[in-house]
Formats: sequence, C-alpha cells, structure tokens
Amino acid sequence: MELAFLLRGVGAEVVWITNQKPEEADEVIYSLENKMLDRGVQVFPAKGQKAIDTALKADLVVLNTAVAGKWLDAVLKENVPRVLPKVLWWIHEMRGHYFKVEYVKHLPFVAGAMIDSHTTAEYWKNRTRERLGIQMPDTYVVHLGNSKELMEVAEDSVSRRVLREHVRESLGVRNEDLLFAIVNSVSRGKGQDLFLRSFHESLQIIKEKKLQVPSMHAVVVGSDMSKQTKFETELRNFVIEKKIQDRVHFVNKTLTVAPYLAAIDVLVQNSQARGECFGRITIEAMAFQLPVLGTAAGGTMEIVVNGTTGLLHPVGKEGTTSLTNNIVKLTTHVERRLTMGKKGYERVKERFLEPHMARRIALVLREVLQKAKSRTNS
Repeated sequence: MELAFLLRGVGAEVVWITNQKPEEADEVIYSLENKMLDRGVQVFPAKGQKAIDTALKADLVVLNTAVAGKWLDAVLKENVPRVLPKVLWWIHEMRGHYFKVEYVKHLPFVAGAMIDSHTTAEYWKNRTRERLGIQMPDTYVVHLGNSKELMEVAEDSVSRRVLREHVRESLGVRNEDLLFAIVNSVSRGKGQDLFLRSFHESLQIIKEKKLQVPSMHAVVVGSDMSKQTKFETELRNFVIEKKIQDRVHFVNKTLTVAPYLAAIDVLVQNSQARGECFGRITIEAMAFQLPVLGTAAGGTMEIVVNGTTGLLHPVGKEGTTSLTNNIVKLTTHVERRLTMGKKGYERVKERFLEPHMARRIALVLREVLQKAKSRTNS
C-alpha cells in the first residue's frame, strides 16, 4: 500500500489488483480499498481481461507477496513471458510453506526481487537454491519506514495522552499501571502463547520476591472476536487457568495501531521460528518511544539494538525464561525502560522513516525499470 501511495505522490498511474478477496465482507479489506481509492489508486479484481490488459500495458508490475506468483499463471496464462521482464517481486514472507515451485518458479526470470531485510534475503537465496534448485534474480533489500501520519501522532504529546487515557479506560487499566503488549495476528507463529507464559511467570517472580512495582497488565492486540481459532481458545483458557483474567486483555485485530502504541509501555515482538521478515510494528512502537522485547531472529535483529533500544531473547520455549527475565528487568528499572524508548525513537529518526524508505525504493525502481525496458525492447 505504501508503495502505491509513494508512486501516486510523484504522479504515477497506479492500479491495485486484488489477488485474494473473501466472499464475505471484510472490514480490513474494505478499509484498505477505500484508502486506495481516496488516494487515486484504481482497484481492479485479479481475474478478468481488465487485469490482463493492465499488466500488459504497465511499465512495471509489482507482485506484493510470495504467493502472488500463482496469479501469473492463473490469469495471464500465455501472456506470462511478456510480463516477467517487467516484474518486481516484493517479498515479505519467510515461512517454509511459501517455498513451493508453483509459487516461485518464475522468480529467476523477473526484473528483480525486493525484500524487507538482509536476513530474509539471505534465507530466500539459500532456500530457493537448496530446496528448489532455483536462482534468485537481482535482489534488493529495502527496510520499511514509518509513515508521516504515524509519526505526527507519535510526536504529538497531547494526542498521545488522549489516546493513552482512552484506551486504558476501555481496558480498565490505570494510568500508573505497566502495560506490555503484543500486536500481531493471533497465531502460534507469532508467539502469543509463549508471551503469556512469560508474563505469568514474571508475575510469580515479582510476587515471590515481593518487589514493589506498578500493577502489570498484558494486552494481546490481533484477536478475531467473531471466529475464535483453536489457538486463541488455548490462549484464553490459559489465562483462566492461571487466574490472570484481570491482568490480560484481548483486543480485536485492527489497522489502527497508534492508539494502542500510545497506551502501552513496552512492545513484545515474539515471532517464532525464523522471526519476522521485517516487523513494521517494531519501528512503529519505537516511534512512540517504547522499548522492544523481541526474538533474536529475522528482521527484528536489524531493527532492535540489543541492550540499547530493547532486549532480545531466543525463539522457542527456551526463550521464555529470557523473556520472563527481561519483563522483570523493564518492570523494575524505570530509567532503563525510558532510556531504551528514547534511543529507539532516535534510531527510527535516523533510518526508519518514510523518506528513508522512499529513497531506497527509488534507487531500486530506477535500476529495475531500466532493466525491464531493455529486456522488453530486446
């Protein structure tokens, strides 16, 4: 979405082709589509002659997910060879199930691939070669950046205070309470279960040691209240079993994360296995001067400076003890928590703003468009 808006900002004609659209109304997709239309981005369905004609006449086709490769064959069919030379494949995923031939078989023939972190780029290079015998095209790493709109809220003390008071009141959390949050879609790979175990263990340690600290709360932002999954049911049952219902709060998934970042004191980024490809929520939290407790995996290691802007812990069950200790550290050391938050904000201002991302993308687009033009004309 941000690339579409950046291109519109310099006068480009942009069409957003929706690859997968649920049959039932979806609030998130509805909101995205309206944001696109409001900014002058045309929205077309993935199937049909209009999508084919658009791809054929475009100067550049950006595939915005690893699985978008299936769209090439399913819709473009015999036109695929004509489009591949002008494709920039923007990959945001690093889970094993994306490495299927039907998804990525066209990768070697596109103009280039753009990936959100060096860790993920290296993983894709090795995984495609070793598992599928496929060579990656020229690959560019582009770290994401916070939008101007988010930074305006993060840097407005009045807005932050109003949002903080409103969200905390809705959760039943006092202003002086300490609030840890994990903001991500609820799934096992995002580690909400391990976070809640660590949070519970930290409560036990503080109680046993009789530490004088503010009342601690945890909020899980990313639930789906309409259809609770088996995993989310497990999370809620754990909370009931440990009798911490008054300390743990579940919030429905939302695109508007700023109010929750204004309301919390610490972000937990607990993605498991290979971690996040990048982790936009991490730089958004740092913009709000929040320290980050993150897994030492994936793009998080390129964002969080361990011991300076946050604390890292191992993935998996073995990481829960470290996470527990880190929760206790930030609960008991107020100055350290605040200093980490300020250092995180400084790091965002240095390298994770939208203008930083725009400059990096501009360099990629210039090279890819030249390459696409020469290959199309040859």
